[in-house]
Amino acid sequence: MTVEELLEQYAAGVLDFNGIDLAEANLSGVKLSGVNLSNANLSIVNLSGANLSEANLSNAKLNVARLSGANLCSAILNNASLNVANLIRADLSRAQLRGATLIRAELIRADLSRADLSEADLTSADLREATLRQANLRQANLSEAVLRGSSLTGANLEMAKLNATDLSRSDVSGANLRDAELRQANLSHTNLSGADLSGANLRWADLSGAKLSGANLIGADLSNANLTNTVLIHADLTQAKLIRAEWIGADLTGATLTGAKLYATSRFGLKTEGMICEWVDLSPKGDHSIIQKFHLEDSGDFFNETPPTIRIIVDAALEHDANFALAGAYYQIAQEHRRLKQPPSIESGRRRTVFTFHVDSDEVLFSTAYIMILPFLDAASTQKNISSMLEMINSEVVANQDFKLPQMVKQLNILVEQAMSQATTIKPMKKNIEVAAKLNFCKAPTQIVLTNSSAHTLIVHDNPNFGKRFINRSALNASAYDDISSESTQYRLPSLNMVMDFVKGFHYISH
Repeated sequence: MTVEELLEQYAAGVLDFNGIDLAEANLSGVKLSGVNLSNANLSIVNLSGANLSEANLSNAKLNVARLSGANLCSAILNNASLNVANLIRADLSRAQLRGATLIRAELIRADLSRADLSEADLTSADLREATLRQANLRQANLSEAVLRGSSLTGANLEMAKLNATDLSRSDVSGANLRDAELRQANLSHTNLSGADLSGANLRWADLSGAKLSGANLIGADLSNANLTNTVLIHADLTQAKLIRAEWIGADLTGATLTGAKLYATSRFGLKTEGMICEWVDLSPKGDHSIIQKFHLEDSGDFFNETPPTIRIIVDAALEHDANFALAGAYYQIAQEHRRLKQPPSIESGRRRTVFTFHVDSDEVLFSTAYIMILPFLDAASTQKNISSMLEMINSEVVANQDFKLPQMVKQLNILVEQAMSQATTIKPMKKNIEVAAKLNFCKAPTQIVLTNSSAHTLIVHDNPNFGKRFINRSALNASAYDDISSESTQYRLPSLNMVMDFVKGFHYISH
């Protein structure tokens, strides 16, 4: 049947064209509202701007068809094949697409409001800025699809596959995502407020800057997810899996975290006012073998906004050779000292340079500082000071039976002893460290400052020449630096009260 014959019969009132073959035909702009084209072959057909509202296209083949701007409102396309079809700006509101295949279909700015896409295959489809409000996408496959800037408010995505899907800057508020697969999905700056994500798999997903206020994340798997600066106000994360998640800057105000699995997840840089958390699971496998329980509002001492840091302040401008040598030195140190997960951040001024090391917990501050100072001439005096401070802490524990930190102090001793052992094996074996130590920059006076998670600071080393005079380091010889080093031993240790106040500010994990 030709296109002309079809249109003549349709004009005469014939609606049933079941199984018709019109492959590659030009039907642009035609009006075929209510027509029956089920099982038809319409591959590569041009239906741009056509009116197919309420048409029956179930089981039809529309692969590579052109349907841009077409009116398919309330059309029936169940089990239809629309792979690589052009549906840009098409109206598919209230359409039935159950079990349809739309692999790599173009649906940019298409209207799919209240459409039924349950079990449909939209793998790699382009749905940028599409409207899918209250659409039914239950068990649909949207893996690797692009939904950037789309609207999915109130949509049903239960058990849908959204692996590696781009949902950035989209609106998914109030949507049902129960048990959905969202591995490696891009949800950055996405609005998920009030969404139900209970049981969802969000491993390695990017949720940075997303809005999850009031979201239901009960039992959701967020392992290795990026939740940086994510808004989780009043979100329910009960027994959610957050193993190795990155969530610095996340707002957990009023959120519920009881039973959350937090192995290797930072407890710092968070907003936790009014958070509800009775206990957390710190076991590597999330098997409840290591439980941290809290009394009343004690969870506030576990989660904190201030990350512990070590700052090495060098009284000299950073030179190119020193920058290169230190990068190599810290790389080699990291091979031995696994607690150094990231290189330091560097602030380089005209007269001073600050190296800042971020650590995962307060109890590793002393031991990590003991290792990180290795490339500098002030290493020996700094390490001696750390050992002396630890002796002060140990003496206080023995002298004061009411002091309630013996378990933590025991851990501090173990960690510093490990650092001492590592320091003796690292320095003679690592050439980059030896090269750095010979540079004038690394012989300059230093100040080493520790900051705990309670924002308390402690200076563990302060070279007497630090900040007292401006010296052209490149003009000085090594003997002058040796003189500076000898003077550094005159540094007076902080008082016992200062050291103990610093340690008492630790947020320690008790197993």
